[in-house]
Amino acid sequence: MEIVRMEKITKVYPGTVALKNVNFTLNEGEILSLLGENGAGKSTLMKILYGMTEPTSGDVYYRGEPIDFRRPVDAIEKGICMVHQHFMLVPAFTVTENIIAGSEPGKNGFVDMKEARKVVKDLISQFKFNIDPDTKVENLSVGEQQRVEILKVLYRKADIIILDEPTAVLTPQEVDDLFIILRRLRAEGKSIIIITHKLKETIALADRVMILRDGELIRDDVDPSEVSTNELSEMMVGREVDLQERHPAKNIGEVALRVSGLTVEEDGKKKVNNVSFEVKAGEILGIAGVEGNGQTQLIEALTGLRRVNSMELLLNGEKISGTSNKFLRAGIAHVPEDRTSMGLVKEMSIKYNLILGYHREDDCCDSRGILKRKDIEEKGNRLKTQFLIKAPSVDAKIEELSGGNQQKVVIARAFSHDPKAIIIAHPTRGVDVGAMEYIHQQMIELRDKGAAILLISADLDEVKTLSDRLLVMFEGEIVSETMPGKLSDIEMGLLMTGGRSMIEGEL
Repeated sequence: MEIVRMEKITKVYPGTVALKNVNFTLNEGEILSLLGENGAGKSTLMKILYGMTEPTSGDVYYRGEPIDFRRPVDAIEKGICMVHQHFMLVPAFTVTENIIAGSEPGKNGFVDMKEARKVVKDLISQFKFNIDPDTKVENLSVGEQQRVEILKVLYRKADIIILDEPTAVLTPQEVDDLFIILRRLRAEGKSIIIITHKLKETIALADRVMILRDGELIRDDVDPSEVSTNELSEMMVGREVDLQERHPAKNIGEVALRVSGLTVEEDGKKKVNNVSFEVKAGEILGIAGVEGNGQTQLIEALTGLRRVNSMELLLNGEKISGTSNKFLRAGIAHVPEDRTSMGLVKEMSIKYNLILGYHREDDCCDSRGILKRKDIEEKGNRLKTQFLIKAPSVDAKIEELSGGNQQKVVIARAFSHDPKAIIIAHPTRGVDVGAMEYIHQQMIELRDKGAAILLISADLDEVKTLSDRLLVMFEGEIVSETMPGKLSDIEMGLLMTGGRSMIEGEL
């Protein structure tokens, strides 16, 4: 039975047609995967359904009745809820407090916490979520936090659940657990829309696949059991894309980056505990791990953004210390974890974002410290072409670009300065398969030119495909060093969640 119908949806922004006469349907008790490149219109379509934005033209029907949502609360009242990629949780609140926030039971301004806890506990039991309703969210794993987000949706009696990149930071076991939950929700009659770039997971979970390209509907009737990941990627980008092919390093040189005794304490706890490793020239060393196990502190220490308790860092035998500016000058480039908060100034143009951190170099400013605007313009145009950044011009603001093109700006800036070593965190998070393929190619080319690359990623497929050696990080320590492919995804997932003894027992 059809629960949502969107007819001839068009959304026009100044200079851009985000959606063009798109038809969309969702059936009751269905898991629908919504695929497309960055900028294809997926998020815009879901924002219209969720009441976050209005269409320029077109009609939306819910259970056969026309609707005109002006804000998300209108959609929530109808039973349509969205779980965002970046969780909307308050770390200091308990599970129960997070779930009921904004919809607290009670009278006359008083919250009935006893009733709230009972309802939450019943939901946890009904869906076998195995979470303590009184635990603070800051003490939960990423997978458990996601369950809290789903419980928020169920508490509001949602019939339609929109999930944005739901597996981006999960281990293989957590992904399996999530799929069990989603299938259970489908069996209960819930309708689920998943926005994702992970094609293997689409095939494993979805009942139907809908594909958008450049704001237009390509297919809305794809049976995932009858297609391969390559066929899906070809529908999305118009050509075949293979992200699983490995390209091992052929010319690994001497040790370029040596890290010894790195310890970082935060709030009295050791977030990184006596970590040591080496990265050779012409090598990609991968670090896999669930987020929150010291990766952020490690990255910030290796790029001069954080004071450390102890560390010796050598680049080609020379000791590096001090500010992030000194690290850049020494030849250590950085692709940060979060491009929007740490990598870019969204109100600034592409050309000026492309020189951030390097703006005092001779090719950008003269001896008086005055910017060479003509040279910066020429450099911006050259990098825009070289790194395939889709934008009207280098004067376009970063906030006007899709996520994939924003990431290409970050990559272009870091890679174009011939770094001796580069720290790359989650290089393809939230980008489409076409941009993923391109970014991977750029990393391999940079490696083959002799750069030492440290890759930190929560995407197990990515880190296994790109790495020449692979470390696993858990609770601030390196718990494993292997060659890619030696351990299965399940074994890797166990190491990432503290199951080292189980792996060693099997071996």
